[in-house]
Amino acid sequence: MTPRASATSAVRSPPAPLTPSWQPSRPLRCTFVAWDRYGRFVADCSRAEGRSVASWLVENGQALDWPSYSQGAYAPQQARAEAAKIGLWAGDFEAPWVWRVEHAEKAQPAISQPLGIVGGRQVAQSYSCQPRRTCSKISPCDEAQWYLGNCPWGGKLDRDGDGRACETLC
Repeated sequence: MTPRASATSAVRSPPAPLTPSWQPSRPLRCTFVAWDRYGRFVADCSRAEGRSVASWLVENGQALDWPSYSQGAYAPQQARAEAAKIGLWAGDFEAPWVWRVEHAEKAQPAISQPLGIVGGRQVAQSYSCQPRRTCSKISPCDEAQWYLGNCPWGGKLDRDGDGRACETLC
């Protein structure tokens, strides 16, 4: 970490709590966008009423617009947050992608296995753990296996514990 982006500065000035108008929403819909260079699932998520989660987070200083993925889609929201000095903008920091470039020699993947793994391969999909599914509501085997490996309730799809979800499909 650099002096400008230290863990202690994050502790001294934590982001503002979520406003009452931003309460948990069900269902939350996420659509696959890409895999990042660390193998992480990048998605565009929206709330039940259609409001973009990313837009709200950037506008309230809880996240940064990452132009490599958004092509600057959230630049206006970020400019407003920066001008108002809210959330992350209340203090000094260095954008993570800038910091990574300066410390590229030490770069390590953040995770070893991304979401969206089916049968040892990455699958571009738009499945979601919400709402909970049953075998009768799932059609392709790949979808059932994705739920098994990625959702907290996925184990219920493998009644005999053999690692295959919804045996009638797979």
